[in-house]
Amino acid sequence: MSIANNKKAFHDYFIEEQYEAGIALEGWEVKAIRAGRVQIKESYVVVKDGEIWLLGMHITPLSQASTHVHPDPTRTRKLLLHEREISKLIGKVERAGYTLVPVDLHYTRGRVKAQIGLAKGKKLHDKRAAEQDKDWKREQGRLMKEKAR
Repeated sequence: MSIANNKKAFHDYFIEEQYEAGIALEGWEVKAIRAGRVQIKESYVVVKDGEIWLLGMHITPLSQASTHVHPDPTRTRKLLLHEREISKLIGKVERAGYTLVPVDLHYTRGRVKAQIGLAKGKKLHDKRAAEQDKDWKREQGRLMKEKAR
């Protein structure tokens, strides 16, 4: 079940591979995510010291959060992957010029997971072509619907 999607990632990048990663979260963050108070549109993934981190994901704290916790909505969160996946991603990012972008936040067996994509950036003409394809598909659907009547 999807919690939040990053449609901007598909607009700005060619997503070639996707990986599912766990996220190291605090209790108040899980409660806020379950309440739907999360946004990943402006977030991005970085590799630092052999670990993968998610930056810029905004989780709005609930007003009922505990009084002794001081929530930081945009703190840096660690992504949890197998070591062989991490080394593969590091190699692609450093040598092949790929970028890591968060694509989706979802539940897997009750746990919050992040879908991250190994992506190449789109040029402006690629974005225009993708937009034209999308418009043409929408127009085809309209025409087929009218023809069926």
